[in-house]
Amino acid sequence: MSIVHHSPSVRNILITGASSGIGMAVAIRLAELGAEHIYFCGRNPERVSETQRRLSGVSKWKGESHPQILDVCDKESVREWIRSCDAATPLDLVWANAGISTGGREDDEDAVRAVFDCNVMGVLNTVYPAIERYRMKSVSRVAKRIAITSSLTGYHGLPQCPAYSASKAAVKALGAALRGRLKREGISVTTFCPGFVRSRITDQNTCPMPFFWEAEDAARLMCRGILHGKGLVTFPWQMRFGMWLLASMPEVLSEKLFSGLPEKTGD
Repeated sequence: MSIVHHSPSVRNILITGASSGIGMAVAIRLAELGAEHIYFCGRNPERVSETQRRLSGVSKWKGESHPQILDVCDKESVREWIRSCDAATPLDLVWANAGISTGGREDDEDAVRAVFDCNVMGVLNTVYPAIERYRMKSVSRVAKRIAITSSLTGYHGLPQCPAYSASKAAVKALGAALRGRLKREGISVTTFCPGFVRSRITDQNTCPMPFFWEAEDAARLMCRGILHGKGLVTFPWQMRFGMWLLASMPEVLSEKLFSGLPEKTGD
């Protein structure tokens, strides 16, 4: 299957946080589907180089990859990066994927603030420059798509990871609201809420991770969601149902159930 031949609406792509986990897997999957240009960033030079190496090894891919060392918390640098990428090859998809956790340091205020800076402000730093570019009538593009990676933890605040779940709840709500607001302008917004997916974060977890997914399987499902213009993609369904059920319960019941879960630790 080739994006160019079968779905030209995602030809030139920009992804944040693509140096590991879901971001790397998505970049590779989009290359497999025939994307022409993949712009991606990460903070760690070695991991960014690894994504570049993996993309170079995609069989029969004739597109180009464009790596960038970048911290999504740097508002002006992200804006300039998106502007320059879009000026070079008009973007069809901007994917705000970068995210971190506290690594179990939930009582460390600096760690909590760092999570919000990356998971919320980093998304804003990515999404709003993309919207600004998409609104430019002088630029011709085949589509205007935005993707936001949230989490199933965004359905209810978890005492085991309050900063992470709260930050993901914020961007989940943002994605849903922007989808309705931007639809009239021809801008499509897709929000993803995955469960446990292999990444540097989950590799360090010591808590149980039911219905665990490999990043490659998650990337295939998420890319299908983009190609079909879905508004919200959640998986696995077992965890989606469980989180929906817990979030629907009276607070006194859900509080007891959540408090019984083991602590999430890791770095």
